[in-house]
Amino acid sequence: MNPPTGPSPASHAPVNARLTSTERLDLYRQMVRIRRFEERSLRAYQQGKIGGFLHLYIGQEAVAVGCCSVMEKTDHVITAYRDHGHALAVGMSPNELMAEMYGKASGCSKGKGGSMHFFDPSRNFWGGHGIVGGQVPLGAGIAFALKYRGIAGACLTFMGDGAVNQGAVHETFNLAALWDLPVVFIIENNGYSMGTSQRRSSAGPGLAQRAEAYGMEWDLCNGHELYEVREKTDRMLQLARQKSRPTVLEIITYRYRGHSVADPDSTYRTKDEIENYRRTKDPLTLIHDTLVAEGVLTAELAKEIDTAARAEADRAAEFAEASPFPAVEDILKDIYWEEDNPAHKKSRGRIVFD
Repeated sequence: MNPPTGPSPASHAPVNARLTSTERLDLYRQMVRIRRFEERSLRAYQQGKIGGFLHLYIGQEAVAVGCCSVMEKTDHVITAYRDHGHALAVGMSPNELMAEMYGKASGCSKGKGGSMHFFDPSRNFWGGHGIVGGQVPLGAGIAFALKYRGIAGACLTFMGDGAVNQGAVHETFNLAALWDLPVVFIIENNGYSMGTSQRRSSAGPGLAQRAEAYGMEWDLCNGHELYEVREKTDRMLQLARQKSRPTVLEIITYRYRGHSVADPDSTYRTKDEIENYRRTKDPLTLIHDTLVAEGVLTAELAKEIDTAARAEADRAAEFAEASPFPAVEDILKDIYWEEDNPAHKKSRGRIVFD
């Protein structure tokens, strides 16, 4: 790919134009960290260190980093099972994430959630949900709570293209529009609902356009262009925070690996399709070349960033390997709040049975 001859058109948007060189490099660094963390996770899975499912985010890095980088302290995030990129983008540590995938007690969910259930309430990050579309009503609920409490914040509610066909999503769109909730519904459209292309699974001209049926504003975005993701997400967040208006943003992106790593990469798509995207629209390559054209990034610095990201991912795997598994007696903890806080229990009868 030839480097761009000038800055991305979206770089002139205020939210991008005011970025310092240090901030631009930090965005690039985050994307590289996600890529290397995911690659290290794949190796750990192949070594039998990670059980269950592993849904990799490789190819979609600009989406999570772009969206989360324009959040404010009162904004929240909730997403589906492909959650590693979002978790790293909001500031969670690779150690606690890798340990969670290893099923270790030092993981962010104490080793009980695994790859699909990362959580960090301290960073307003609410998962990580395995039920397709199940997080969407919860995202609207977070937005409802913000509005009810008079907090000028918003909830970024991520979903995949397959989730848009779930009934719960449309029920949520309806309520969000009726109640003017400060929520941004973000569709990460990577083209395939598990293994079925959008052309074969979803009727109509587009997914975000369905927002018109509920009177909501919507837009499309190129998910490989970091600056464009930031610009359009920022506009939607402003509508949510300032006017309490729900919106739908469809971000066109792509994943290089299978739906999960248990699925072959090219069963339902050609290797040429994957390679063509990698060659022409890889988000890391594009932002790398853009920053070089802007005079912010050099080949030497890019190598340093990549080396540091690889080392960080390796350290995370070492941390996970050395961490203990949860104790057997903890198996019934963190299931019901009342059981963990008996002094505040109000319900009667037993909740957990031997």
